[in-house]
Amino acid sequence: MPGPVAYKQHTVIDSPYGPLTLVATEGVLSGLYMVDHRHRPPEETFGDPDFRPFGEVRRQLGAYFDGELTEFDLPLRPAGTPFQLGVWEELRKIPYGETRSYGELAGIIGKPGASRAVGLANGRNPISIIVPCHRVIGSTGGLTGYGGGLDRKQRLLVFEGAAPAVPATATLF
Repeated sequence: MPGPVAYKQHTVIDSPYGPLTLVATEGVLSGLYMVDHRHRPPEETFGDPDFRPFGEVRRQLGAYFDGELTEFDLPLRPAGTPFQLGVWEELRKIPYGETRSYGELAGIIGKPGASRAVGLANGRNPISIIVPCHRVIGSTGGLTGYGGGLDRKQRLLVFEGAAPAVPATATLF
């Protein structure tokens, strides 16, 4: 028998990368989605419109976009499998202005042959930007899939000073 349904709220904020939809589950950030986000859940799953639970999220995102914040310090509540949660936790450890390859992340989590699985988990990250999946690149240094689109990924990496030398590829996970 399923448990009680968690209370959700959402709001939309402007950003240099287009509108961002913030979603909270029980008052804790559980989603940050861009327009046309590849794995964006249906709008009706975002809960009630309410900006109140997002004050600190909005403040930190504003400081990040202003170039004043390089590391987010927010409680998060992403929903995923244990493997996905492990990958997303490692994403949070990639420093601002740096990148890692899918293979490097697979090695870090102790599964050196799982770069494709890491890529799939990366693509399902529900909290873009704050959980910096944009900092993961292909083994040759090229840009690969990003739920928010390769153009946004490149723009985020350029913004952070970590744009790879190789142009974006069309490889998508």
